[in-house]
Amino acid sequence: MEVFEGQCQCGAVHYRVQGSAQTLFACHCTECQRQSASAFGMALWVKDAQVELSGPPLQAWTRTTASGKSLTGRFCPVCGTRLFHQVDVPGAPLSIKPGTLNDTRALRPVAHIWTASKQPWVQLDAAVLQYPGNPPDLARLVQTWHAAQTPDWTN
Repeated sequence: MEVFEGQCQCGAVHYRVQGSAQTLFACHCTECQRQSASAFGMALWVKDAQVELSGPPLQAWTRTTASGKSLTGRFCPVCGTRLFHQVDVPGAPLSIKPGTLNDTRALRPVAHIWTASKQPWVQLDAAVLQYPGNPPDLARLVQTWHAAQTPDWTN
């Protein structure tokens, strides 16, 4: 079990999430561009997440994804910082917005998705998985994440 701690931009909401990190990726879809007010959004998926919050209750907003599922974003009611996303499907991982973590130095995305709508000036590392839309199977993103987290003792 891993622990992830973070906060919103104004500091009104602090969180502590316990669970198992599954993958970290950057999404270049136009919805993530709008939500992040940037060229892409990022998602750190945590399985079996247990969330502890301090501060005011989070606000929520739900939208329909390209696949037809409902996705709920949770954010600080004071500053509006998006903290979490989660598809409204039983057992779905919690998606932490990794820029809100207290320590982001070790985070490296293992994939870029929806690259068909990425900004033309964004340069992607050819060694990182890339998909023009949603990946056909998220298992590869999970496997790649876990391989990157496991030290190679053979060198």
